[in-house]
This record gives sequence, C-alpha cells and structure tokens, in this order.
Amino acid sequence: MKRAIIVGATSGIGRELAKVLSQNSYAVGLTGRREHLLASLQSELPGLSYIQRTDLSQPSESIEQLEGLAVQMGGLDLLIISAGTGVINSDLAWEGERDTINVNVSGFTAVASFGMRYFIKQGVGHLVAISSVAALRGSGAAPAYNASKAFVSNYVEGLRQKVSKLKLPIIVTDVKPGFVDTAMAKGEGLFWVAAPEKAARQIYNAICRQNSHVYVTRRWRVIGWVLKIMPASLYNRM
Repeated sequence: MKRAIIVGATSGIGRELAKVLSQNSYAVGLTGRREHLLASLQSELPGLSYIQRTDLSQPSESIEQLEGLAVQMGGLDLLIISAGTGVINSDLAWEGERDTINVNVSGFTAVASFGMRYFIKQGVGHLVAISSVAALRGSGAAPAYNASKAFVSNYVEGLRQKVSKLKLPIIVTDVKPGFVDTAMAKGEGLFWVAAPEKAARQIYNAICRQNSHVYVTRRWRVIGWVLKIMPASLYNRM
C-alpha cells in the first residue's frame, strides 16, 4: 500500500484529493489547522488514514509534526502540499501580505524541503505542489499572493533540477490550477470555475502519469500561454 501525506486536507482541493487517493488504495495522512474538519474527513474515507494537526505559519513545528506522521504511517511515498492562503489586498495592508508570505513562502518551503530530504534519503518519492496560474504574472490586487505562487513554482523547479543531477527517480509535479470553487476563489469576473472534485481527479491523473507540470483544468493551459506572451503595456491595463 502506498502512503501519501496531504498538507492542507481540511477543505477544497486537498480534501477532495484525500478522497480520491483513499479510493485508490493509498494510506492517507491528513494535515491542516482545523482538527475537527480532519476528523470529519477521516470518517468519510474508505481506507486507512491518519490525522495530524499542522499550521504552516509555524514552519519548524510543521516539520517536526510531518516527520512524526511519516514515522506513524510507516513511510512516505507521496507528499502533496495543498495548503495556502491569500487575500485581495489592494490597500497593501501589511498584515495581509505578511500572513500570505508566512504560509505560502516560509511554511511551504519548510514542508517542501522536508519532503525532498526524506525522498533523497529514501532514494525515491513524489512531491506535488499546488501552485496557481497566478504564478505567471504579478497582481495589483493581490501582490503577495501571486508572488508567493511564483515562488512555489520556481522552488519546485529547483528541486526538480536537483534530483535530476542526483539521478534519482524522484518526481516533482507543479500543479497550476485556474479558478476552483473553493474559499480561495475570490474577486469578480471569475470564469472556467471548476468543481474541486474535477480538479482533484485531474491532479490524481497527473500524479499517475508522473507529470512535471499540469494546468487544472486543462483549458487553463491556453490562459497560461496568453499570460506568458502578453506585453506589459497590455497586461498593466487589465
């Protein structure tokens, strides 16, 4: 039986991925801040599961908790980092920027580096990071959020280069969702909004295929291409 830990399993994509993995014979470690939601999810899963409360705004503690969870599970094959936060912060209030950076940059890095050290020592594994299409360009409405997601994508690219040089069979997958119907989907003018269940199925398929990159849903690849080639003079007027 393969063993997976999902960081950020209390809601949204992480919660639905837990269900998909459990239905496909994974033992699943569920982590997040709200322990009662983890317990509720655990009761719905058909397979073996474990609970560990973690708060990515406390990076050092999160590493220790994940290390303990991996021991409790008897090992780790797949680590999915789905936890994140973000606010519309046009006024640039420091608290909003600070909280986003603490979780999406510091907390993410703590977990991703833990996972990579674990997999390098083990010699095999699969790290999945939920980034965002927002990683492709900056945002005047949510500067820290877009920048933090760009950090996620660049960090995992660095990890992918690292394991390539080590010639180890460790897979690193960067998932870039567009709009998914979760609490993170904020603002007006949302389009192509996917159900979390559909997003989770596509991410699971990408995991099975061992993809390096995937857009969710797949049509967002077109938006990604447009964003990459759009000149700044046009983008700044959006």
